[in-house]
Amino acid sequence: MAKNQVRGDTVADLLVNQLLAAGVRRIYGIVGDSLNPIVDAVRRSNKNGEGIQWIHVRHEEAAAFAAAAEAEVTGELAVCAGSCGPGNLHLINGLYDANRSRVPVLAIASHIPSEQIGTSYFQETHPDRIFNECSVYNELISNPVAAPRVIASAIHHAYAAPGVAVLTIPGDTAAADAPAGYPIDLSERTPKPRILPSPDSLRALADAINEAKKVTIFAGAGVKGAHDEVVALADRIAAPIGHSLRGKEFIQYDNPFDVGMSGLLGYGSATAAMHEADLLILLGTDFPYDQFLPSDVRTAQVDIREEALGRRTRLDLAVVGDVKETVTALLPLVNKARSRRFLDGQVKKYEKAMSGVVGAYKGKKAESLKPIHPEYVADILSDVAAEDAVFTVDTGMCNVWAARYLRVNGKRRVIGSFLHGSMANAMPMAIGVAAANPGRQVISMSGDGGLSMLLGDLITLRNYKLPVKVVVFNNASLGMVKLEMLVNGLPSFGTDDEGVNYADIAKAIGIPAVRVEDPKDVKSALEGLLKQDGPALIDVRTDPNALSLPPSITADQVTGFAVAMSKEVLGGGLGEVISMAKSNLRNIPRP
Repeated sequence: MAKNQVRGDTVADLLVNQLLAAGVRRIYGIVGDSLNPIVDAVRRSNKNGEGIQWIHVRHEEAAAFAAAAEAEVTGELAVCAGSCGPGNLHLINGLYDANRSRVPVLAIASHIPSEQIGTSYFQETHPDRIFNECSVYNELISNPVAAPRVIASAIHHAYAAPGVAVLTIPGDTAAADAPAGYPIDLSERTPKPRILPSPDSLRALADAINEAKKVTIFAGAGVKGAHDEVVALADRIAAPIGHSLRGKEFIQYDNPFDVGMSGLLGYGSATAAMHEADLLILLGTDFPYDQFLPSDVRTAQVDIREEALGRRTRLDLAVVGDVKETVTALLPLVNKARSRRFLDGQVKKYEKAMSGVVGAYKGKKAESLKPIHPEYVADILSDVAAEDAVFTVDTGMCNVWAARYLRVNGKRRVIGSFLHGSMANAMPMAIGVAAANPGRQVISMSGDGGLSMLLGDLITLRNYKLPVKVVVFNNASLGMVKLEMLVNGLPSFGTDDEGVNYADIAKAIGIPAVRVEDPKDVKSALEGLLKQDGPALIDVRTDPNALSLPPSITADQVTGFAVAMSKEVLGGGLGEVISMAKSNLRNIPRP
């Protein structure tokens, strides 16, 4: 028996030993009830200081987000756990996020006593049914003899999909004697296969590129590891490269052909480049917003998952294959572009947007604007953060500012609830990143709405002395919801509050914190925050009327704004309308 294993007396010991063999070093969760046999096995695994660490969060949703983030940045299996009934139900939101992001997470859902299942017992739920939609594997261990194989199967499924595997274990089963001769070696993972495109589909794609005069590439997270190959392809065929939010960190840096993002968060020429092309190539992206994708442009899609092909927009050419493998094989087959006019024009449009509209609240010109513009804060934060910082980003307006103002370089990571779109994800995700990456700078870009939702887990940061720096974009408003209402012709309602000083709350918990209300203090405050050894928080009072306008504004959206503003005025809100106009005047796109 390895020195960091526990005696294999119970199913709980068996589970811990198999997790250790798979390389797991942390479990995020809250102890208690039917989970106690597993928790005790975790405790005993640490007698030599090399077992599994139990990280006690304040809400199981935070546990699932933390595990998802750990899996995202390490690529290794991460684990969260919840006790029977309400405990494991709290995991579900973070598990949806992890599964949609396709990261390897194992969730332990402990259960009521096995003899009571089906009797409406206290705290009875059915995790083996509830978690089906947010997992790739979801099984109940009802017999100790089955435990070794089911646990091993869960781990293999989590890695293979990748995605979430859920193990439902009644407390009495966890405490039962383990079967004899159970060890299953999980220390060696099977190498990932190379997924090559078929010769016919590759030839068809090359022919389409050679026939087109104007080609645009739109890249998603599937271009991870293929940066140089994709840039080389763009250079050869003179194609501008747009990207999704999840693709940003993998393709935007060292890329002279970058034309920015599309979608509601974007601001560049990516949308124009896609609509003006003769051929659009979607590389490793399942971009869901079909309203930003052209319906009248010939489209090719390359993806490792066949089920993703063609479900978002028209599809003329489908290629199943890994992006790097596909592009590497494609390069010798495509001709060098005769003209770079289309590429150069789109890059110039992008540079104009970034220096004009997106750059309107950057640098010295923003130092005198009060209230503080959130764009300015995000831009300064990008400047002062470490070259290999990990940014965790709350859903909502923080997504926008991160997408537009954080600069990537191939070392930084930018992660968030980009597919599931949950509030409150940033700070819990930062817990998982910091726990798994000692010494790496971790910054949570938190909205005040998101932070307040799982506020209790600031205590987790304090208790474990995790060096997470929480930057609160505090506009006392649900800014993205306000924007959604306005574009639909509705006056904002229920989106604003009195405002809370989160710096005071952090100080009360024992976390160094400062509140900033003057834009001239932003840079020094952020620099001071990042120098702190442990956790720290900066509460920046930002302009509640700062909105994120999309890269193109439709007639319906203009009408919606006009109607909403009229309703605001008629309702006595003329002052707010004027403030909103002043706050966003520079953001209005100009020809």
